[in-house]
Amino acid sequence: MKESLYRTIRLLEEAEGPISGEVLAEKLGMTRAAVWKQVQELREQGYDIASSQKEGYSLRGPSDRLLPYEIKKHLKTHAIGQKMHYIPTIPSTIDVARRIATEGYPADLHGTVVIAEEQTGGVGRLGRAWVSPEGGIWITIILKPSVPIDHVFMITMAGAVAIARAIRREFDLGAMIKWPNDIYIGDKKVAGLLLELAAEADTIHYCLLGIGVDVNFDPSVLSPNLQKTVTTIRTELDHEVDRARFLARLLREFERHFELLEAQEYDAIIREWKSMSCTLEHHVHVSTLKKSFDGEAIDIDEFGALIIRKENGKIERVIAGDCFHQ
Repeated sequence: MKESLYRTIRLLEEAEGPISGEVLAEKLGMTRAAVWKQVQELREQGYDIASSQKEGYSLRGPSDRLLPYEIKKHLKTHAIGQKMHYIPTIPSTIDVARRIATEGYPADLHGTVVIAEEQTGGVGRLGRAWVSPEGGIWITIILKPSVPIDHVFMITMAGAVAIARAIRREFDLGAMIKWPNDIYIGDKKVAGLLLELAAEADTIHYCLLGIGVDVNFDPSVLSPNLQKTVTTIRTELDHEVDRARFLARLLREFERHFELLEAQEYDAIIREWKSMSCTLEHHVHVSTLKKSFDGEAIDIDEFGALIIRKENGKIERVIAGDCFHQ
């Protein structure tokens, strides 16, 4: 959003009632015709602005889009989300974030969030398609972590804890974490994460944390198969929610847990992860690139690996793979 639009929407928000085009023009240092164009552009961005020749303009409601301006009203972070790139429709936020990180200086880009209203080519784990219609939260966070490379997977753990905590605290819903990177409400998935790493030897150049949360859309827009396994926050609450406010809380929760990770407070993150796990103490089927087996999920270690007691009693450590609850 252009700075002039920020100034216009702030004046409309601060006005106790309707404000005339003449007053707006004077405060903004532009013509009344330019003010009208500003209002039209704000309407196109989702703001409900009434106008009349007698009274002028009045803001009846905020935009329901994930505009940086709306998010930053609620944002209380030091780094995460202080820089944002908003694109209404895009194939994938992680592709844009990768280009930004590659072309820029990662240390300066740390905490930058790429936001889309809709992804037409969203990608999940193992290159799987991630359906991302309007009404969800589809973001990628650019990170320059000070974390040993053998603990980098804990960024995903910190993100999972942050999402589950944000859902619990904002909506009082019992969000749980399913290993390795999904968030569930009941027996249906509501969110997922994807971590991409650019590294050389033991040096991490940057990380990209993709996050998708099913928030305000109707699951009926999904395929019949997905409708059986996916839920949305709107479905659980039976009403739409303020996505900008929720995203601000999510980013705040993530920054808090990311700071714990950089301070090497690994145990604190693992404890929280375990307290919200719906995988531990369950019989599961695990599929890796090399093999598949059944067993009981008994623990998770400090590197994010799932510890399985197989049916023959042997202990198996799973670093990456798919986990199916039985």
